[in-house]
Amino acid sequence: MRIWIKLWQNGHMIKDTTGEDTSEDTRTHKVFRLLDEACHHFDLAQPIWLDKNISEFKRHARTRFYQDSFIETIDFDYMEFQVLEEDIG
Repeated sequence: MRIWIKLWQNGHMIKDTTGEDTSEDTRTHKVFRLLDEACHHFDLAQPIWLDKNISEFKRHARTRFYQDSFIETIDFDYMEFQVLEEDIG
């Protein structure tokens, strides 16, 4: 699985990172692990998965985390989490 996480502010991408997990773990575990790694990279606390994030992610393999998903104040408008490539097999 490959992911791309982007931080957006005022309609512009201000930071991004990619991650890859080639383990035999479940999709859910990979998603949470890759999100944790990206948050560590950006020095952010992990966002809370709200119902809208779960629903959006199930439909599109992408979601946006806004301030309401973070306990701490964020200095960007939202964080976008996107799956670039799913495991085949």
